[in-house]
Order: sequence, then C-alpha cells, then structure tokens
Amino acid sequence: MNPAESRPIEILLVEDSPSDAALTIEAIEEGKIVNRLSHVEDGVEAMDYLCRRGKYADAARPDLILLDLNLPRKDGREVLAEIKQDPSLKRIPVVVLTTSRSDRDVLRSYELHANCYIAKPVDFGSFIDVVRTIEQFWLSIVTLPRRT
Repeated sequence: MNPAESRPIEILLVEDSPSDAALTIEAIEEGKIVNRLSHVEDGVEAMDYLCRRGKYADAARPDLILLDLNLPRKDGREVLAEIKQDPSLKRIPVVVLTTSRSDRDVLRSYELHANCYIAKPVDFGSFIDVVRTIEQFWLSIVTLPRRT
C-alpha cells in the first residue's frame, strides 16, 4: 500500500533561503498529496529536529528530507553524513535540492548515500515544476519505509 493512501506524509525541508523555502512550501501545499511539512533553516536545527532535541522533542519523524547543501552553522554535507551514519535515521530518503551544480558536490552527495541530487532551477516556473515532480515521485509513486 502506498503510504500516501493511509496517512499524511511527513516532509522535513532543510533550507536557509527564505524565498526558496517559501516557493517549496507553496508548491507542496498546492499538491494533491496529503502531507505535513516542517521547515528548519540550518544544519544544527535539522539534526536537533531529527534527533528530537530541545524544542523539537515532539517532532514527527519525517518520511522524506529535502536538504540544501549550503547551510549556515552545519552544512548539508555534514547533515547528510550524520543522517546516513545513524541507524535510526539512515532509512529516511534524502533528496538533495541545492543551487550547486558542482560535479564534486554531486559525487560527494552520492558517496554520502543521498537518494537523489537535484540542482535548483533559477527560473521560478521551473523551480515550482521541479518541486511538484519531487512530490509526485516520492509521495505518489515510491513506497516509503514505515516510520520507526
């Protein structure tokens, strides 16, 4: 059974750009999938959320993480490495959604076990289309693991 048919999908957006975060949230909220989106602005907050520390003690375990690489305090590469090394987090799919088109960043993200790497389009309409495609693929087509 597709998880989207039985319960809301929990998405964690890790994005420091207010405009990119707003566009992503808008695109997902307009989608046809029932989901809940939480947003954090840096890598330290992301790990606090995922490890349920401090103000995130009651945070829902995400079914999908949308991760920017260029974050303040702790960058997305460090966050990705920590997620994929943690037995309780490593099954959560991580979609790297970033402005970097660097071959080095692409390779490093896959070495760290990112589930996919998407360079953000600079055009507004294309950006919205990419987010909706991510949502459709990961939340409608893919079977996600059950939350633990």
